[in-house]
Amino acid sequence: MRISIWPGAGQPWSDILEVSRHAEETGWDGVWIADHFMPNADSGRDPEHPTLEAGSLVAGLAAAVPRVRIGTLVYGNTYRHPAVLANMAATTDHISGGRFTLGVGAGWQVNEHQQYGIELPPTKALLDRFVEALQVLHGLLRTPRTTFDGRYYELTDAICEPKPVQDRLPIMIGAKGEKRMLGVVAEYADQWNTWGLPETIAHKSAVLDRFCAERGRDPKSIARTAQALTVVNGPLPEGLALPAIGGSPERLADAIAEYRVAGLDELIVPDGFLGTGAEKLKAMDTVLSLVRG
Repeated sequence: MRISIWPGAGQPWSDILEVSRHAEETGWDGVWIADHFMPNADSGRDPEHPTLEAGSLVAGLAAAVPRVRIGTLVYGNTYRHPAVLANMAATTDHISGGRFTLGVGAGWQVNEHQQYGIELPPTKALLDRFVEALQVLHGLLRTPRTTFDGRYYELTDAICEPKPVQDRLPIMIGAKGEKRMLGVVAEYADQWNTWGLPETIAHKSAVLDRFCAERGRDPKSIARTAQALTVVNGPLPEGLALPAIGGSPERLADAIAEYRVAGLDELIVPDGFLGTGAEKLKAMDTVLSLVRG
């Protein structure tokens, strides 16, 4: 199982770089960056806390950290036209020398859309637009020219050059919905991501397998990735609507073993509950040793 770190974008660039370089030097597999412009107003955190922009961060890390994979967790579709995003992804792949993973999702955070005047449509329209965006991304990143006549996007003999360094730049879709979104993953994704404890991942992975079977796709062709709030030593966070693992190295080791049994390909560790400074780096070393065994 691969292991990657997710440094929060609400900390200074110097701290993000320190965490990423430590991951690079000690044998982690990847670094992921979330795409938000501010904290979620409903999360209990300060909604005005400064937050760095994801596209700039992954490009900077691609240049500054030369070994690990770099990816977005995940770009919100409503924030950027998919043709713009395709060019951003191809450029970041060149900066990284072919180590970028393009993580995308439909978009959801209300306060960002409200403050910036960006439309957040009802669920069906939101997902319809996301499916069109995925078709645009596939076309621009993987074919010489793209013509597309959709309800939300229209392209005419469009190019995206240079193409990514990777012959097939991986597209990861963040999704949890069992009625439609996991079907979208089965149709368009190289990787799938969601929040969840091992039992949740096992259940949703089985649903994804069924969607793959309906489409005649090998389910093993879609890598499974997930994250949960991670604590090495100390109480698990309370009052948050997100799954959490650990509390002690022993309990964290048990959770990691359960993820393996659930068939997880990559565990992504948010750094928010690992401490600060040297304490955080030491916690990272403990997590890595538990995964590598």
